[in-house]
Amino acid sequence: MVSWYLGLLLLLVLERVVELVISRRHAAWAFDRGGVEFGRRHFRLMKLLHACFFCSCAAEVVWWHRPFIPLLALPMAVLVVFSQVLRYWAVAALGRRWNVRVIVIPGEGTVSSGPYRYLRHPNYVAVLIEIVAVPLLHGAWVTTLVFTLLNAILLSVRIRCEERALMRYSDYQHRLGSLRRFLPTWPASAHGR
Repeated sequence: MVSWYLGLLLLLVLERVVELVISRRHAAWAFDRGGVEFGRRHFRLMKLLHACFFCSCAAEVVWWHRPFIPLLALPMAVLVVFSQVLRYWAVAALGRRWNVRVIVIPGEGTVSSGPYRYLRHPNYVAVLIEIVAVPLLHGAWVTTLVFTLLNAILLSVRIRCEERALMRYSDYQHRLGSLRRFLPTWPASAHGR
């Protein structure tokens, strides 16, 4: 099972590399339209955190001989799949505006479709779920604990930065201000059904 787990980690790392390539293209598109970038310093820390996360998953399983526990792995696999679906639903909703960096095009309307209809930060919810579930697929509970804490600290900086930028240059507060950050808020039209 260790080789299967390491293969999954490799696939997730390759996914991140592809996302960085797409993000670079989207950044060029945004800058061509007057995009303004925020949070460059903390973005470096985010890249480092995510690289260390995958290394820690592998190291804990291999070096500390973490067991594969099917009763734990099954719900974690479901959560990993859910996090991927949520991530790419958010990416699809943002289209070319999706980026791993905080780049805002002044005057562009805030996206409020797709998962953004229900919560402000679906991509970050996907990352939170993934940081819990991926290590626990193979019993790497220390990685889950350490990186959940580190990610929470970094996300608190990232989200404040992103929300300030969006409030300054877009209609973010008007469109998404009534939604919770991480838990779904059901639109009023859904309550009346």
